[in-house]
Amino acid sequence: MLFRLKILLLLIPLWVFSDHLQARELKLLVLGDSLSAAYNLKQEQGWVALLQKSWQDKGIEIVNAAISGETSDGGLQRFDRLLEQHSPTHLYLELGANDGLRGYPVNKMKQNLAEIIKRAQQQDIVVILQEMRIPTNYGPRYTRMFTQAYGQLSKQYDVSMISFFLEEIALKPELMQRDGLHPNADAQPILAAWMAERLAPLVFTAN
Repeated sequence: MLFRLKILLLLIPLWVFSDHLQARELKLLVLGDSLSAAYNLKQEQGWVALLQKSWQDKGIEIVNAAISGETSDGGLQRFDRLLEQHSPTHLYLELGANDGLRGYPVNKMKQNLAEIIKRAQQQDIVVILQEMRIPTNYGPRYTRMFTQAYGQLSKQYDVSMISFFLEEIALKPELMQRDGLHPNADAQPILAAWMAERLAPLVFTAN
C-alpha cells in the first residue's frame, strides 16, 4: 500500500504538467515588416489574416505585430513589450528586408535578429525564421552576405527556417503591386496557403 502511494505521488506532477501543456493556448506572434503587414491593402486581405481565418478551428491565435518599414532594430526595440503583452508560444520572425534595402551592415542586422531569437528561446518560445532576399543590384558580395545570414542564424540557434516566401510570386507581375516589391491582393491567398503548408508542421507539432 505504501509503495502504491509513493508511485501515485510521483505521477501526480506528471499528470498536472501534461494537463498544463494540453491547456496551453497556441499563440503565434508575427514580427515582420510590410510583407506581413498587408501593405497598401486592408488588413483582412493580408496573408496573416487569411491564415488566421483558415485556422480558426485549430485553437490558435495569430497576433500580427508586423509594421511597414520595420527594421531589425525596430523589431528588437519592440520585442520585449510584445512578449509581455501577448505571451506567445511561437514566433514567426520576418525581418531584415528593410535593413538590406537601406544598405545597413549585415552583421548589425544579424546581431539584432540573434538577440530576438535568444530572448524568445529564453522564454521557451518556438522560433520560426523567415529567410529574406533583396534585389541583386546591391552587389554580389552584400547580397550574398545578406542571404547567408539567415542560414547561419538558423544553424547557430537551431531554429527552423522557411525559404523566401515571395520567390515565385515576385516573378509574376500580375501578383505584385506597382512598386515591384509588395504582393497585391490576388497574391495574398496564395501566400496564405503557402505559409499554412510550411508553418503547420512547425506550430502544431512543436508545442
